[in-house]
Amino acid sequence: MTGGTVRRVSAEVRREQVRARYGGIASRGGCCSSGGSSSDCCGGTAGRSSCGSSSVARQLGYSAKELSGLPDGANLGLGCGNPTALLALRPHQVVLDLGSGAGVDCFLASKKVGPKGHVIGVDMTPEMVSKARENARKGGYSNVEFRLGEIEHLPVADGSVDVVVSNCVINLAPDKGSVYREAFRVLRPGGRLAVSDVVATRPISERDRADPSLWSSCSSGALGVRRVRSLLRQAGFEQVELDLKTPESAPGNLPDPATIGVVPADIRATRPGAERR
Repeated sequence: MTGGTVRRVSAEVRREQVRARYGGIASRGGCCSSGGSSSDCCGGTAGRSSCGSSSVARQLGYSAKELSGLPDGANLGLGCGNPTALLALRPHQVVLDLGSGAGVDCFLASKKVGPKGHVIGVDMTPEMVSKARENARKGGYSNVEFRLGEIEHLPVADGSVDVVVSNCVINLAPDKGSVYREAFRVLRPGGRLAVSDVVATRPISERDRADPSLWSSCSSGALGVRRVRSLLRQAGFEQVELDLKTPESAPGNLPDPATIGVVPADIRATRPGAERR
């Protein structure tokens, strides 16, 4: 960026920037590892580090029981909510996690859908997929699998999933419309979407959107509420609900809302049709 001109960043460059950041986090073992720093967290900044603090996990909605049963290294401190708690997962269901990271939400969903259910995690970062597969092996999760792929182009069959979840990842995607269309495609009629993500409470400048550090730290890629609702409805979803958290409740692993104006939100939507029983 020179002379006051902001260069547009291509989708592929954007993906490579995000992939590099989270590949590094996976290799180090998380934003709170000995080799990491608060700025390695998804939006963590000086003065708001969540490293070493169990209170952040509580803010995100995880219970002590849920966290205690996870394999070491599954929870990297990168989320902004607990999407598996946004709806009642049932035995036998098939659940898909968009941007599954090291597997934390997949493993929580695994216990809820039971041995006759199935959980699929998709992540575009090879290091994350490798880490998640190793965590699944260590934890004995036989009903969970992890696939390498982009959430705008899911390696999942049409109409094969009952529930789609995602945790602070869709804001990182260059084409959110494609993400929601893909989620709609893979859901069965009556299937549900449950997403924890960040949304923008005020306009974000093109300069901030072009900043790779801001985008990849769950900041400048966020969209406003109206835009999120519009994209979900354009994809075909109904019963669209967005519940914004207050700026004061934003956990320490996210950007300070005062700096760029993004806050966590719970997003729910349904694909029309009769739900499978």
